[in-house]
Amino acid sequence: MARFLSKDKLEGFEKYKYNSIDTCILSNYVMHPFWNWCVQFCPVWVAPNLLTFTGFLLTVLNFLLFSYYDFGFYALTQENKDGNSIPWWVWALSAVNLFVAYTLDGIDGKQARRTGTSGPLGELFDHGLDSYSAVLIPTCLYSIFGRDELNPLRFFFVIWNIFINFYLTHWEKYNTGVMFLPWGYDFTMLGSCFLLLVTSVTGPRAWHVSLPGGLTPGIVFEFVLYFSAMLTSQTVIIWNIYKSYRDRTGKMRSFSEALRPLVPVAAFFALSSAWALYSPSDIVTRCPRLFYVLTGTIFSNINCRLIVSQMSDTRCEAWNPLLMPYSLALLTVLFLQPPPIAELSLLTVLCVSSSAQHIYYGTSVVREMCEHFNINCFHIKPNIK
Repeated sequence: MARFLSKDKLEGFEKYKYNSIDTCILSNYVMHPFWNWCVQFCPVWVAPNLLTFTGFLLTVLNFLLFSYYDFGFYALTQENKDGNSIPWWVWALSAVNLFVAYTLDGIDGKQARRTGTSGPLGELFDHGLDSYSAVLIPTCLYSIFGRDELNPLRFFFVIWNIFINFYLTHWEKYNTGVMFLPWGYDFTMLGSCFLLLVTSVTGPRAWHVSLPGGLTPGIVFEFVLYFSAMLTSQTVIIWNIYKSYRDRTGKMRSFSEALRPLVPVAAFFALSSAWALYSPSDIVTRCPRLFYVLTGTIFSNINCRLIVSQMSDTRCEAWNPLLMPYSLALLTVLFLQPPPIAELSLLTVLCVSSSAQHIYYGTSVVREMCEHFNINCFHIKPNIK
């Protein structure tokens, strides 16, 4: 059986200490007091990772619900090929699920400290699942606007904007040794909950109105995501890394080593963009949901491997193994120009195989860490108080 954690990585995890800075007003003055109140109702025998995983499953449930009622994002289009609509209760339930998932993500660390079970596995497990949620949550929100507001290609780049912000936060920690928690996360999560809840009351058509200047809510949504990313995330990350070198407080890696984690994600962005832009059958328009899931799965794998390297203080991988079959599939599509059904079949096979490999990687890493630290991922040992 393949092992993904080398001896130096396991030894690095043994030395790991969590170091974070959270300056977000919403987080410090609203959410943390709320989470401190919530965690006291959580039984001490409940493992923190169980809270994390439950929250993740709620986001998966939301994704499956929207996949059933609006697989192709046609529900709000004038053509509405299937004649289906999304029931009001789906919007309401998804808002509740997302808020509960957000709350569980906020209290899992507090539960770990409360039960004396804090450790590197919890952080790795939490951030690893968050990297998968980075595609699941936005894809649900896309159903609010649909194809008439944002075409699938434009939303593909919206998703990549979210991916890049998420990845850069961990790249920042790889170089500084500090997790600077971004302001945008809390505002985005609460904003998404509010958006879904309001939609359950007013219906999604309320977001399909004309605004001054020829704008629409979909365009505003797109602009806000890009602008907030540049203002509150990307510029701040660059500044924090610069300060760590200036003050000699970070890892002080060489220039090439500092940029090394950007290689696989930049390569994947280029490859996936090429497929989306030059597909002979316009695959991202024909089957956007499947294309998004495949992109999110491979991104999550790249990000998880960065998290492992960042936490274990080992050299980050410059290439991801899932990119090889993806590259071969892309070459097949671009040069052989297969018929639409063949390209869709190739996308489906690649999505299923990549998902299986990513899940195998994740479960294997968790198992190896549990064996090394003699712990159980979802169970608190009786001798731990």
